[in-house]
Amino acid sequence: MRPELSQYKHISAGKVREIYEIDDHNLLMVVSDRISAYDHILETEIPDKGRILTAMSMYFFEHINFPNHLAGPIDDPRIPQEVLGRAIVVKKLKMLPFECVVRGYLTGSGLKEYQESGTVCSIELPEGLVESSKLPTPIFTPATKAEIGDHDENVAFSRVVTKLGQQRAEELRDASIQIYTQAAEMALERGIILADTKFEFGLDEDGQLVLADEVLTPDSSRYWPADGYKEGQVQPSFDKQYVRNWLTSPKSGWELDSPMAPPALPGSVVEVTRERYVEAFERITGEKFHEWIGDCV
Repeated sequence: MRPELSQYKHISAGKVREIYEIDDHNLLMVVSDRISAYDHILETEIPDKGRILTAMSMYFFEHINFPNHLAGPIDDPRIPQEVLGRAIVVKKLKMLPFECVVRGYLTGSGLKEYQESGTVCSIELPEGLVESSKLPTPIFTPATKAEIGDHDENVAFSRVVTKLGQQRAEELRDASIQIYTQAAEMALERGIILADTKFEFGLDEDGQLVLADEVLTPDSSRYWPADGYKEGQVQPSFDKQYVRNWLTSPKSGWELDSPMAPPALPGSVVEVTRERYVEAFERITGEKFHEWIGDCV
């Protein structure tokens, strides 16, 4: 008999995830179908999104060679039936206060900073780079974790050193680049470019660094199809960029600087967004999403 979700103590709620306490050593991480954009949690959910993110994280936790916070399988008996397939049992960790962003390509906020200063998070880059340029080597560009409704703030590596000390900061940087490099190679074998991603880490009871939260999902990563890649232009992506594009289009009637919450998403946008999440999962893992769902639920 599986427990009821109400039997666990609700600890916190993020933009997408809900965290419950199972016991002194373990937590239940439940992934909702919520989607966020421009620091807003949108009114409209994307069907199956929570299951897709959970499946992607489980795949990479199993294939990436680095300690992670998993404390049980996807069908762990401690997972309530009502959230089976969208929840995982994880170890309690002391979470570190940085988003560990690794960029292999120049786009987004990194491109904007580069165009202004020739740097990204105080890292000097070669001249002449443009939208979607591949960087000579992946770079570690940390950010502070923002509260819901606020922006993450890109910071220099020296900020991490000041907060965590030189040794831990270097360990965090090296681990992030190592994991990104592993994942980028895996994705490229499937015809997908991993342009950038962000990780979160915590410390276990022995003070060892552990990969936590979600990992390498379309919510935390920028994936591009390799066969259409062309430097100098914005790439199509397997993430929520389609939602962002609709919100900032005249069709939505919403302005980016508006004090009002974004409008509900039309059914067509919801459908296309779901399809992109499913395609990301299937192309990268080589598995069929409907079969994965059938196996774990």
